[in-house]
This record gives sequence, structure tokens and C-alpha cells, in this order.
Amino acid sequence: MGHGHGHGHGGSDGRKLTIALAITATVLISGAVGAVVTGSLALLADLGHQVTDVAALIAAVVAARLAQRPPSTRRTFGLGRAEVLGAALNALALLAVTVWVAIEAFERLGDPTPVPGLGLLMFGAIGLVGNLVALLVLSRGAAENMNVRGAALHVLGDALGSVAVLVAAAVTLTTGWVYADTVASLAIVAILVPRTVALLREASHLLLEGAPAGIDVEEVRSTLLALPGVEEVHDLHVWAINDRNPAVSAHLVIGQDGCATADCGEHGVLDAATAVLEERFALHHSTLQVEAAAHAAHESACVPPEPSPAVSASANV
Repeated sequence: MGHGHGHGHGGSDGRKLTIALAITATVLISGAVGAVVTGSLALLADLGHQVTDVAALIAAVVAARLAQRPPSTRRTFGLGRAEVLGAALNALALLAVTVWVAIEAFERLGDPTPVPGLGLLMFGAIGLVGNLVALLVLSRGAAENMNVRGAALHVLGDALGSVAVLVAAAVTLTTGWVYADTVASLAIVAILVPRTVALLREASHLLLEGAPAGIDVEEVRSTLLALPGVEEVHDLHVWAINDRNPAVSAHLVIGQDGCATADCGEHGVLDAATAVLEERFALHHSTLQVEAAAHAAHESACVPPEPSPAVSASANV
């Protein structure tokens, strides 16, 4: 058996999320004051979104801290999956909020509610500045970390909400059009839903042990088969603990000439396979079993047989 290890922990992710949480919490307090002072339903709706965002950022901070814990005898991979789970929960929460905003917007189309333009303008500006600063903090780590990307989506939703409030305030102050806030809310929903669904699909794919994006499993198989001495590759699995730590495991069957063509047989094939997985596919965590053809046949014999039609029929009954 052989192992190749590589760890790429984002040590600053937790700090970025904590800073964004502090900024968003400040914006939340400002929005609450604005909703009470102006009595605006638009600010109240945005306040509900911000409450969800603060909760999502708290979950993201906790997930980032958990992911930094070292492996244990009970959790041998550590808690890196906490980040993926946090991203999935954030996506679900944001999807629920956007659905609620859409329902509320369609109801307001039939019964428009006048909003105070000046109050919206002032508190919308405060919210936008805070959200843009938080988004700037998170944007530098969003590409490499799914958990940070989920939190950034929430903050982006808040920023878009603040822009919508400002646009609605400007239109209300200049034209008095009562549908401005409703139309802006629907535009936010249209922008956020595709991004949220994409994040949820990505997180679900990893939670279901899917192969990481950008890694072709069949290409991995053919690359291993091309190594001198390797006659067969089976039990090949490629998955990821989170979106930064892909892993691979496989059984490599070597022929009788394996020792002659690959420096010392098993160890030569093992070293060559580990190197090509790291260099070509950035698979730094590999678990490889090198075995002779006779052992591979033994493994096939140990596989439980398929149930006979008669047994299947009786089970269905």
C-alpha cells in the first residue's frame, strides 16, 4: 500500500469570514434601526435577508474552524467536509429567502405599498457600503473555498438588496412610481437563483462522493494503465473531502515483467503512479494497492454474487 499526502488549508479563511460577519452584523443593526424609524416594508424585507445572512456567516465561520481540526481516530479525514456541508446549508437558506422575496414581490404587484424614498435612500446607502466591504474581504478566497463562496453569495445578495433599495428610493423620489421596489426585488431573485442552485449542485456532488470538477476519471485510469508494468486498474475512486483536497484510491495489477520494467516491481510502480497522479492531476492524496494478477483474481472471487432471479422474485414478494 502507498500513500501520497498534500494539504492545502486556507488559514485565513476563518479570519475573512469573521470580518465579514462583523460587518454584516453592523449592517443588520443599521437596517433594523432604519426599518423602525421609516416603517418601510422594503427595509424590513431586506432586514429579514440580513438576519439569514448573519446566521449563514456564523455557520460558515464555525465550518471553517472545524475544518482546521486535525484528523482523529474517529474522524480519520478530519472535519474538512464541514465546509461543504456549510456551503450546502447556506445555499438552501439563500434559496428559501429568494423564494420568499419572489412570493412577496408578486403579492405586492397586486397591492402596491408606498415607501418613504428619503429613508430608503439613506439606509440603503449605509447597507451598500457595508456589504461591498464584506464582499471585498470574501472575494479573495471565494474561488478556492466553497464555504467562503457560499458566504460571499449571501453578502452579494445583501449588496444587490441595498442597490435595489437605492434604485427604488431614487425612482420613488423622482417619479413616485409605487412598483419600483417590487420590480427591483424580482431582478435580485433572477440574479441570485442560478448562482445559488449552482452552488447547491456543487456541494451535493461532493457530499455524494462525486469526482471533483476538472478531473476526468477515465483519463486517470488510462494514465495509470500506461505505466510500465501495469496490466489492469480496478477499484478506482476519485473524490474530494472539500473543494481543495481531492483524493484517489486504486488497485494496480502488475504483470510478471513488472519488476524488470519498473525498478523493483511493486515499489517502482507505486512511486511512478504516485508521481504521475500528483504532477498531472494534482491528486496529492493517493491510496494505491499494487498487486499481482493472481491476487486480483482472488479479489474477484470475494465479491458477493448477484442474486438469482428466483431470489429476487421472492424478495420482491
